[in-house]
Amino acid sequence: MGLIMAPALTDVAGPRIHTQQVAGLPLIHVTTPTLEGGQRVAKRLFDIVVSALLILLAAPAMACVAVLVKLDSPGPILFRQERVGIEGRHFRMLKFRSMVVDAESKLQELADQNEGSGPLFKMKNDPRITRIGGALRRFSIDELPQLFNVFSGSMSLVGPRPPLPREVEAYESDVRRRLLVKPGVTGLWQVSGRSNLSWQDSVRLDLYYVENWSLAGDLVIILRTVRAVFHSTGAY
Repeated sequence: MGLIMAPALTDVAGPRIHTQQVAGLPLIHVTTPTLEGGQRVAKRLFDIVVSALLILLAAPAMACVAVLVKLDSPGPILFRQERVGIEGRHFRMLKFRSMVVDAESKLQELADQNEGSGPLFKMKNDPRITRIGGALRRFSIDELPQLFNVFSGSMSLVGPRPPLPREVEAYESDVRRRLLVKPGVTGLWQVSGRSNLSWQDSVRLDLYYVENWSLAGDLVIILRTVRAVFHSTGAY
């Protein structure tokens, strides 16, 4: 009689799972997911070329958005927030400001209205969002400045969602695999529901991406992102 066992491992790429003998016992060995030298170079070159092209194409639109943000409400045009990138390195993520300037200080007042299931605050009708901010967030226009993060190397076009430092502090050991690659402007979470996803589901999708990355997969995600943005799926 043969025996087939199902290990309690999910979302782990098959090529990284090996069996080996240790003291005569057959054990399962799971290697750490990594981007090989050629893969890493190809992904970086893709990020540089595409982000530079998109910055040039979107420059007139970004200039118009900057004017609208400035006229709509007092405060800076760009919102800079500390996020955690590859290998735990911190960086300043850029976005067009879509909320009032004291949004962070007002967060505590809205804590009991949190519609999210994890450490991230989610609220469909967030009163902190400005008039122009609602339109920017609906079509993800507020995220266009992140192309500069991609060009500079702190982010990638496609990758896990860039986490906040307080999120990373609460990570369990397996979730820290999210930090093995650069965070992305878009990713599986973006094309699978965005803000409609629970925190647990977004983490699961991010880990799947880390385990199964490919340049062809990135291209598919980018194409699916265009559709998701056009339909405003899960945007608020």
